[in-house]
Amino acid sequence: MTNHGVGIIGCGMIAEFHTRAIQEIPGARVVAAWSRTPANGQKIAALAGGCPIHDDLDRMLETPGLDVVCVCTPSGAHLEPALKAAAAGKHVVVEKPLEITVERCDAIIAACSAAKVSLCTIFPSRFAPANVLLKKAIDAGRFGRLTLGDTHVKWWRTQAYYDSGGWRGTWALDGGGALMNQAIHNVDLLAWLMGDVATVTALTGTLAHERIEVEDAAVAALRFKNGALGVIEAATCAYPGLQKRIEIHGDQGSARVEQDDVTLWSFRDPAPGDDAIQAAIAARSTGNSGASDPRGISHEGHRAQLADFLAAIDAGRPPLVDGREGRRAVEIIRAIYRSAEIKTGVDLSRE
Repeated sequence: MTNHGVGIIGCGMIAEFHTRAIQEIPGARVVAAWSRTPANGQKIAALAGGCPIHDDLDRMLETPGLDVVCVCTPSGAHLEPALKAAAAGKHVVVEKPLEITVERCDAIIAACSAAKVSLCTIFPSRFAPANVLLKKAIDAGRFGRLTLGDTHVKWWRTQAYYDSGGWRGTWALDGGGALMNQAIHNVDLLAWLMGDVATVTALTGTLAHERIEVEDAAVAALRFKNGALGVIEAATCAYPGLQKRIEIHGDQGSARVEQDDVTLWSFRDPAPGDDAIQAAIAARSTGNSGASDPRGISHEGHRAQLADFLAAIDAGRPPLVDGREGRRAVEIIRAIYRSAEIKTGVDLSRE
């Protein structure tokens, strides 16, 4: 792999995951960071083994050897640094969501395309072995006709979590609540596995938290373009927080992934490897979870995705999760919000 110098833009909690991941990729290192908060910047510098911390983004982008940036600012503040980085000729990684509206996602995609730099959105769940296994089974036709696909992210966040940052729980910077901030990973997975969504009908509510503008509970019924039906449930008001779950059903098989483990694997026609999967199900132990603690996840997914992104740059190919993939999850969530607002179904082809 070619050597890559990476800059971290925004040094909050998620920047720690990016920094740890980069430090574990051969040939990659964090060479600079930008932060409005000196203490956060120093934490990232320490994790990176020492790097300059800037409060001027333009100056950070001039760092010698810097060719990739990771945008880790609050969700509704991804656009501006991404545009600056692209204009400076840097490849751009954006922590989920790509942005908080489809229009702002499109602006990032267009800027990176015009600058001929690579763009990816962070969706590390796609790199979990259980989800890769599920995708391969779908692509191989093992489910037959897909009939149902659903995901449930019933998590818990304390009031202190929302009170800890002025941007949390706001439309302007969080872009939404349980859907846009927490469940977006599984919204992406569901669309990746089941295909594009045609229509959504949804309800949302703020049921267990104060001083937030956004939802802490949401349910949506989906019709996919292939005719299959689906459900999305998302919450940060479900104490004590349950493991996230995704289920795929067809007329020839069913499978379930809880957290990052396969917990159901049943097909009409057996295939080599099924016995090993069943044995792993029987031996399953609880994995890492962000169900009640935002820090309760591993950075391994970030490492795998960032390694793919850097390899894609070297090979001149698109990354596995590009900007348009990031846009799709935001489009679905915005349609869910729109449906809840107008109290009727929303046709995504018309949005």
